[in-house]
Amino acid sequence: MAVAVLAAMLIHAIVTNPAIQWDVIRTYLFDSSITHGLVVTLELTALAMLIGVSGGTLLAIMRLSPNPVLSSTAWFYIWVFRGTPVLVQLLFWNFLGALWAKLSIGVPFGGYLGLSDGGAFWSQDTNKLIPLFVAALLGLGLNEAAYMAEIVRGGIQSVAVGQTEAAHALGMSQSATMRRIILPQAMRVIIPPTGNETISMLKTTSLVSAISLEELLRAGQNIYSRTFQTIPLLIVVSIWYLLMTSILTVVQYYIERHYARGANRVLPPTPLQRLRGLLGRRPKPANGESDVVPGLEGGGHL
Repeated sequence: MAVAVLAAMLIHAIVTNPAIQWDVIRTYLFDSSITHGLVVTLELTALAMLIGVSGGTLLAIMRLSPNPVLSSTAWFYIWVFRGTPVLVQLLFWNFLGALWAKLSIGVPFGGYLGLSDGGAFWSQDTNKLIPLFVAALLGLGLNEAAYMAEIVRGGIQSVAVGQTEAAHALGMSQSATMRRIILPQAMRVIIPPTGNETISMLKTTSLVSAISLEELLRAGQNIYSRTFQTIPLLIVVSIWYLLMTSILTVVQYYIERHYARGANRVLPPTPLQRLRGLLGRRPKPANGESDVVPGLEGGGHL
């Protein structure tokens, strides 16, 4: 009861506080600058996680390889990218042109060999090759790959060694065993932290405002730097972040539930199933699912 009273007092204080300026929030909630920043944030999140998951899977396999060159290379990559702040990495990629004005492909050490143009077959200005969006994507994606490598490695190591031995006894190659036996079973362990990393990545994209890329937070900053309505614009940005993280949380729940099929006899109920159970309705269960909803009493059957 005390918690409910305190929650009600907090909601009342927020709703009735004139300094929040709810009219300003309504005005800018769907402003074109805000929606454009939202799209950039979603693009960065999706592409950075794509780089992180694919790169992390490759690094995890390299880390577990008996080849010392592959395992050492993966370890060094993870050490560097996990050991430095992501903001530093974003700034580094943004100012890469200060180190190398041009990036080229050609004969190794062509300049020392006296070849024309340093032996380069192709050359491009660094700042043109790596604009703001690409710099942000490299900073976020390559950093995420280091964390995903450890997540995937933990998932792979959670699968019993006997699974690998059985696959080899059936004549399956190392790559086929990894692709068809190990990784599918490891997904149950990999999915939950990967979902958390995705939600974290969504919020981490706000750091790219440091290199002047206009994502969601930067769009809000650009507006309140002109209007001086700081709090309302921060609330607008927060509303969009809360909405997106809520959607990702629901998606994560259903993906986890899907991969739990091989491990749990009774799947956890969906929010809709819980609601139907509380209302006493008993819809027909889906294939492979029990009609018993754990945690519900009385009308807990579906």
